[in-house]
Amino acid sequence: MLKNLTKTLCLAATCAAVAMPALAADGPLRGNLRVVIGSKSTGGDTYQNSAIVAEALAENIGINVKVDAVGASEAFNVLGRVSNGSVVMIFHDQSYLGNLYGVKGYDDIFAEYTVGPTVAINPGNAYLVPKSSPYQTIGDIIDAAGNGEKIRVAIQPGGVSEIGFSALKNAVKIQHPGSEENIVAVNTGSQSDKNQLLFDGQADLINGSVQANEQYTRLPEDDQKAMRFVWLTARKETIEQANPEGMGETSREDLLQYVTPNASVTQDGEKDFTFDKEFFFLYNKDMDPAIIEQIDASLQEIFDAGEIQETQKKSFFIPNFKPSEEAQSYLMEKRGQYEVIIDSIR
Repeated sequence: MLKNLTKTLCLAATCAAVAMPALAADGPLRGNLRVVIGSKSTGGDTYQNSAIVAEALAENIGINVKVDAVGASEAFNVLGRVSNGSVVMIFHDQSYLGNLYGVKGYDDIFAEYTVGPTVAINPGNAYLVPKSSPYQTIGDIIDAAGNGEKIRVAIQPGGVSEIGFSALKNAVKIQHPGSEENIVAVNTGSQSDKNQLLFDGQADLINGSVQANEQYTRLPEDDQKAMRFVWLTARKETIEQANPEGMGETSREDLLQYVTPNASVTQDGEKDFTFDKEFFFLYNKDMDPAIIEQIDASLQEIFDAGEIQETQKKSFFIPNFKPSEEAQSYLMEKRGQYEVIIDSIR
């Protein structure tokens, strides 16, 4: 156990430890660590999650950690250039989904970088319809497509926003062969853009999130902005780990209505599709393996202590630490499952 550990001072996601625990002396990581993230937003889930982890690492190892919201392209560029261990990256499944979808600037992370530990899940990936929609469930939407109705789905193409769309289209293909073309992508940009398409009647279904869209589900049905959840892609076991109060005025029990098996989107005719948006570290391929071991060891101590889990859950993240070796095989298997789905609808 670490002794005489003083509190860190964390300001603007720069975490400065004022004491040097024993673990820092046991590994090569010293001084300053820059964490680049695959988002340019300092208000989004990638930044928020990374700041929580950065603060904990700074305190545990005894270093300064700064989170930089530089966006995916710049983050990958910086990570590829710096191999001395002073820069690491935190991102989520977009990092390999972008490659599977052929998005420019997304290389195969398993070939070009070293995949590090997982740290958390954002369980909020969701699909919503207007409250006035005739479709009450995701099953209604699958059946409607099978009966020849065009379902317009607003997504941001090329990653986390699109994988649920791909799974929905694949499910229609399995249950209603030949009807999968009735699931139509309406490609757009930000969450506000997707919301606006729903408000204007230009989309029947949108990709959203519990965090961003829950407020609209509280509106009365006659409000143009009123929405209703029909599907959360997260695993049932993931949502069950959330705090009972859930998010906003939507409790954990409410959210469980929208995950498998209550909301079923088949993956292969036998099991349901699920997708947990997971955050993990990425390293330069030539970085000292001892630094990877040190970060793994530090995170193991942090998660064993238990405080970070409480912080994550308060922000509607689900703790999910897997050390590097386990995370690598787990994420490769996960990517393989989604590659099959994406290829099946091309």
